[in-house]
Amino acid sequence: MTERITVGPGSATDAPNMPGWMAENTITYAQAGVDTAEGARAVDAIKESVHSTYRPEVVGDIGGFGGLFSLAAAKGMDDPLLVSGTDGVGTKLQVAKLADKHDTVGIDLVAMCVNDILATGAEPLFFLDYIAIGKLKSEAVAEIVKGIAEGCKQSGCALIGGEMAEHPGVMDSDEYDLSGFAVGLVDRTRMLDPANVAEGDVLLGLASSGLHSNGYSLARKVCVEGRTAYETRLPRPSLGGRSVQEALLEPTRIYVKQVRAAIEQNPDAVHALAHITGGGITENLNRALPDTLDALVEVGTWTMEPIVAYVCAAARLDEMEALKTFNMGLGMVLIVEPEEADAVQASLEAQGEKVFRVGRVVAGSGEVRYENVEALFPELPSDRAVQEPPAVPDPDDRTTERDTFYEEEDE
Repeated sequence: MTERITVGPGSATDAPNMPGWMAENTITYAQAGVDTAEGARAVDAIKESVHSTYRPEVVGDIGGFGGLFSLAAAKGMDDPLLVSGTDGVGTKLQVAKLADKHDTVGIDLVAMCVNDILATGAEPLFFLDYIAIGKLKSEAVAEIVKGIAEGCKQSGCALIGGEMAEHPGVMDSDEYDLSGFAVGLVDRTRMLDPANVAEGDVLLGLASSGLHSNGYSLARKVCVEGRTAYETRLPRPSLGGRSVQEALLEPTRIYVKQVRAAIEQNPDAVHALAHITGGGITENLNRALPDTLDALVEVGTWTMEPIVAYVCAAARLDEMEALKTFNMGLGMVLIVEPEEADAVQASLEAQGEKVFRVGRVVAGSGEVRYENVEALFPELPSDRAVQEPPAVPDPDDRTTERDTFYEEEDE
């Protein structure tokens, strides 16, 4: 058996029988910036969160070279298909770092993946994550994974594995990035498909919880950059008393259980589904259409969380630009058989969803068109101007006057 040798810098006593090629100034992996012992502690710290997501189909435990999952759920299907999706959280992570709040971005990570594969009608089965971090800290990773586990529980999928990669010299010690991978299952005979969409179908929109996880490079530029952390923590009347940080960090809504329940309760009523992500309504709803039909969206038929209009106003976006940038208050749009629209809406509302009839399907060429677009921002001035706050004193100098002019900015 090969003898394990431990070497410290400038230490001869730790390894009196060192090979000749191993000098006294040998540098260990930990000294190079990768702490495998902390990695082991991080795995221990996340076990409880991971176990809380397990389904009966999970085989084994974390720590192996691969996650194992039984496909017993496919036995009753005529033509089972696996559906996969991968995504990240993007620059929303920068807001989390500014707020030092990392327990919700994991929900965003899961949501972006499982909402995508839901567009086929699939049930998410399992999830894997990838965490790249400058300096591994078990407590910080445990906080992130707690959010990932919460997202998995909301969507009913199991967290069966992942990777924590420490990247010294590539990322700053407090930097991290997230990626996720989801796999689901759907019977081909019951799959949602743009080919099922027909003229006259109804568009049912499901309310978003805010910006979700898209458009944050723009949102940060107009709402965060150039402001102190204190400024972004101030409550604002136009955000319902929430701060910019709080509103921007609202987790992405996960629609899996609610939509799948409505599909089960109303067989063949839902023809297709669009997850409204980057590209907004304009560049996502068209992905659920055949080439011969258009979606005619009736603007003004739904409401949106205050942060959506706030960011659009700060960026001075016109209506058409806003509709192809953010979700504008709709996280998903279902394309539904007109005779079944009432029943599907009732099923969704019974599951706690806020549902809006936002339009219909008409003859066309696979595009999204809008009616009454000027109703998108009825409460905002036509030039979309936002008054900038005056110069402020040092962030530590909190005065009544300083709080006042932020209140005035929102009025």
